[in-house]
Amino acid sequence: MNSTEHDTGSPRSSLWYAAAAFVFAVGMAGTTLPTPLYGLYRQELGFGELMVTVVFAVYAVGVIAALLVAGDYSDKLGRRPLLFAALGLSAASAVCFLLEGGLPLLFAGRLLSGFAAGLFSGAATAAVLELAPGGSRGFAATAANMGGLGCGPLLAGVLAQYAPRPLVLPFVAHLALLAIGFVLTLVLPETVRRPRPRPGLRPRGMAVPREVRPVFVPAGLACFTGFAVFGLFTAVSPGFMSETLHLTNLAASGAVVFSVFCASLLGQAAAGRVRVALALPLGCLGLVAGMAQVGGSLLASSLPLLVTGAVTGGVGQGLAFRSALAAVSVRAPEEHRGGTISALFVVAYLGISLPVVGVGALSTGLGLRNAGLVFAGCVVALASVVGVHLWRTRDSDVTGAPEGSG
Repeated sequence: MNSTEHDTGSPRSSLWYAAAAFVFAVGMAGTTLPTPLYGLYRQELGFGELMVTVVFAVYAVGVIAALLVAGDYSDKLGRRPLLFAALGLSAASAVCFLLEGGLPLLFAGRLLSGFAAGLFSGAATAAVLELAPGGSRGFAATAANMGGLGCGPLLAGVLAQYAPRPLVLPFVAHLALLAIGFVLTLVLPETVRRPRPRPGLRPRGMAVPREVRPVFVPAGLACFTGFAVFGLFTAVSPGFMSETLHLTNLAASGAVVFSVFCASLLGQAAAGRVRVALALPLGCLGLVAGMAQVGGSLLASSLPLLVTGAVTGGVGQGLAFRSALAAVSVRAPEEHRGGTISALFVVAYLGISLPVVGVGALSTGLGLRNAGLVFAGCVVALASVVGVHLWRTRDSDVTGAPEGSG
């Protein structure tokens, strides 16, 4: 099914890989663009922290719905058609935020952004994996993903703090980047040989091939835990900073979120030097240490502890995420690779959404600081259990796949 006619070692192929990575990064940047702006929306529309987390969770619902319905469509239609669809949905999301006059358009914008992210997660990940130079495939896809997610809040925070019209300019800038991404997608080579006749397009749910399941289960648990940490920082960390640390600078808020994703890239780079069997439990250890520091920052009202917790947790997430993606992608049959990757992202986005809504609900009765402490404790407990299990099974075939083969 997958075309292997292009030479992945040629300079031209490297340009294709860079173009695909740019498209992926730009698409994912739109999903985190509103993060430092939620405080402004709260002031404008008068809703509380619970509603912030619900708006955020609507995005995750969109991601999961797209993955469940169309997770394997790129295996059947090709990568480029799905990329075009994702770019269009991302542009529609930005327009909703530009026209925003209340909660309905915020919900619509986040839902459309979720649909776009769901399509990007399967199709763009597979496209970058297939176009990247052989030795860097695992890092290429996850770096484009995390780099885009990190740049979104940084771009929005800087523009909202230092430029006029803080709820308009970030989305205008993103529309311009999406236009560039559309042009690049027009010239990208297709990496999938579409079957003739074309198979029917039917929702397949979370269909994971039987031979992948022993790898998928521990990899999915690690991703769930790591993305729960991402959910905390992308949904409610601006509220923590303003209410607990009394820091209202939007650029600083965006920079803290950016640091989580940059640290994830460092963790992913480190994962390339460690076998999957070790990288997964080490990633869970990083998540435990990072969330312990975040809990300490809330108790001590300490910005440095929050930043170090973000970096430590991000490194742990990066270790776990890259090794999980590599282990799953190397085991998945080529004709089911896009669908299997999409299923892994379904599990990850359950982690990024459900715990965060719990924080929002707890904050109405306990306050945001105490809700954050409960969240940190739960993540520490879950990451510890998963990490111990992965450590005990590190020499089994479950996590024994070499990272570089992904």
